Amino acid sequence: MLVAVAHGTSSAAGRSAIGGLVAAVAARRPDLTVRAAFVDVQPPEPATVLSSLEDAVPARLVPLLLSAGYHVYVDLAEAAEAVPGTTVAPALGPDDRLAALLVRRLTEAGLRDDDVVVLGAAGSSQASALGDCEQVAASLGRLIGRPVVAGYLSAAEPKLADAVAAQRLPGRRVVVATYLLAPGFFAELARRSGADVVTEPLLLPHQAAPEELVEVVVDRFVS
Repeated sequence: MLVAVAHGTSSAAGRSAIGGLVAAVAARRPDLTVRAAFVDVQPPEPATVLSSLEDAVPARLVPLLLSAGYHVYVDLAEAAEAVPGTTVAPALGPDDRLAALLVRRLTEAGLRDDDVVVLGAAGSSQASALGDCEQVAASLGRLIGRPVVAGYLSAAEPKLADAVAAQRLPGRRVVVATYLLAPGFFAELARRSGADVVTEPLLLPHQAAPEELVEVVVDRFVS
């Protein structure tokens, strides 16, 4: 069984977008039972999903999280311990396919050759999670041919608004590449970061889940 574990959100658009990704993963792997769970804000929790399985069937918890922080190392690890044989997959990022998806969002937003780009990430108190985001910023920079710095919306420095301000140059726009999975509270904070352009999150409720994301989730299950 694949249990896709997202953070959770009160945003209807965010819930729809995450649901679309889970459905796309289930369609890609019809041989698997695929369930959704959430570590915060909305039910069901991973432990609830695991306890509902018949005969305590072991599962693979796949974090629908872009970096590996507290939720992966603590919340999901503790949930997995309750059902022998259950394991926790790596987080979705860093992965070059996510950087490629960020490029697509930048292109859709009208990226110009002289724009300055800042990666807008959620942030974490875990240094390893911040390292993950820095790797994605570097990958994105290579793909678009210019340096990309990371800014964070919570729990880490530099704050996204400060990173945007620091990157301002006369006559050039600052564009935030939103490194968030779906619409919600953090996506709204990114829009208020002071950037000239802020891209959409990786998932959108009115679009099919991007192939890149579906592939990464499936790969994490088997990795």
